[in-house]
Amino acid sequence: MTTQHQQVQTPTGTAPEAEPARESRAGRPAVAGRSPARLAWNRIRRDKITLIAFVVTVLFMVIALLAPVLTAMTGWGPITPDGKAIDPDTGNFPYGSLGGISLTHLLGVEPGTGYDLFARVVHGLRTSLFVGFASAVLSTVVGVVAGLAAGYSGGWVDSVLSRVMDVMLAFPQLLFIIALTPVIQNALQTNDHGGTDENLRLLVLVLNIAMFAWAYTARLVRGQVLSLREREFVDAARIMSAGRAHILFRQLLPNLWAPILISFALAVPQNITTEAALSYLGVGVVPPNPDWGALLSDASQYFLQDPMYLFIPGVLLLILVLALNLLGDGVRDALDPRSARG
Repeated sequence: MTTQHQQVQTPTGTAPEAEPARESRAGRPAVAGRSPARLAWNRIRRDKITLIAFVVTVLFMVIALLAPVLTAMTGWGPITPDGKAIDPDTGNFPYGSLGGISLTHLLGVEPGTGYDLFARVVHGLRTSLFVGFASAVLSTVVGVVAGLAAGYSGGWVDSVLSRVMDVMLAFPQLLFIIALTPVIQNALQTNDHGGTDENLRLLVLVLNIAMFAWAYTARLVRGQVLSLREREFVDAARIMSAGRAHILFRQLLPNLWAPILISFALAVPQNITTEAALSYLGVGVVPPNPDWGALLSDASQYFLQDPMYLFIPGVLLLILVLALNLLGDGVRDALDPRSARG
């Protein structure tokens, strides 16, 4: 007598002949597609240095955002002097051997003025991060638009924009910003005391830094567009009578987010360093307004008598810029399609 399914012997007993095939197919690991963003995130998660840099960067940003709350908790503002923390017998240097560090002043006080250094540092961090990120955003936007226009249009548009990029890249950025910043500030509105408003000073810093930084992003985007504009999906969009704006911002731009993000991530620490250098040289944020570059400039005069005054903002600036650079390098490696890490 025959049965409906022919039985075959298996290691665990008898089963229908077709069953092992079904088990074999079911036993295979499912192949799930992963987007470039998911692949990049997987690489970042496995990179401990990038994760540490990310945590440090977020910590600095949180401290900057909560600076008014933190200083309110300590009871000392960035320009609130504490005369009792200054020893007049030593030339108005702080009491103690560590620059006046105590439970009242967590990082000590400034020599001469008696300003709380913790309040000066956290409010100066707000200034540095604002200038760094704002100038990076502005330069990235201008650079992306210029790079798209030059790479896609070609002809005389590409020639003109490329020459402008070459000129901007050839400028000694720091020297020209030093020369232009006072001129622009003096030409603009001043406050009732005859000085430049601090918000206006920050705006001028952002504009000057972005004015010399956009060419790097533009050159990068232009090179990518030159290779993408001949691809099949762009030809298909042209055949379907898509407008230039649609091709630029709906077809090309989504394929450029990786190099743009890398350029932005690496521009932020460079801009923060530039802002600190300008303030150190006296053309950025000027005392008594808090800024790390201005703190370093003032602290260099007291290094032998009060080394903590220079050491604290200097080390914090080093940690911030190093974390941002390592984060930018990690993002670049994670978004590199040729990376072996997946």
